[in-house]
Amino acid sequence: MSSRWQQSDAPRGQDYDARWQRLAASGAGVHGEADLLEALLREQGGTEVLDAGCGTGRVAIELAARGFSVVGLDLDPEMLSAARAKAPDLTWIEADLVDADAHLGRVFDVVALAGNVMIFVGKGTEGRVVERLAALLKPGGLLVAGFALREDRLTLSRYDELTAAANLELVDRWATWDRQPFTGGDYAVSAHARSE
Repeated sequence: MSSRWQQSDAPRGQDYDARWQRLAASGAGVHGEADLLEALLREQGGTEVLDAGCGTGRVAIELAARGFSVVGLDLDPEMLSAARAKAPDLTWIEADLVDADAHLGRVFDVVALAGNVMIFVGKGTEGRVVERLAALLKPGGLLVAGFALREDRLTLSRYDELTAAANLELVDRWATWDRQPFTGGDYAVSAHARSE
């Protein structure tokens, strides 16, 4: 399968990481996703995370450093190479999200889609991606996705339709990873739970 990420000219590997290193060096917080995911995991007593579309592993590595069991999965070999170089002891899987469940023999408390993953999956595969990731959740587990809202990619109403079709229920929605209330705008972070 091909994804919009593969067709983009976005920086890869170490070039991608360099942006985050510059932000961290400037004093900017670069672990908002990990902060929210940790809070959600602690609230539900969860410990296992799938970082779906993990890229160079920024979120996965931070969560592992905080004591969680994390698996990173991504389609881009260059991004995964950078992740493996930084954290060779973590599990990194090269696979497309449309068949992620075929590559994992386990379920998770949280499946995270940080970094605009949902707007980079292959056009027309969004529903299948949500369905496959929902299948990787434990009962009560959370699918947490943050992405830019773009009419030409994926709208929030369409995402809600896809999650409902996958038997996921909206638990909360924020405008940012630090839980600012969502009142509209061009970015949303949504947490959907799998039915018990």
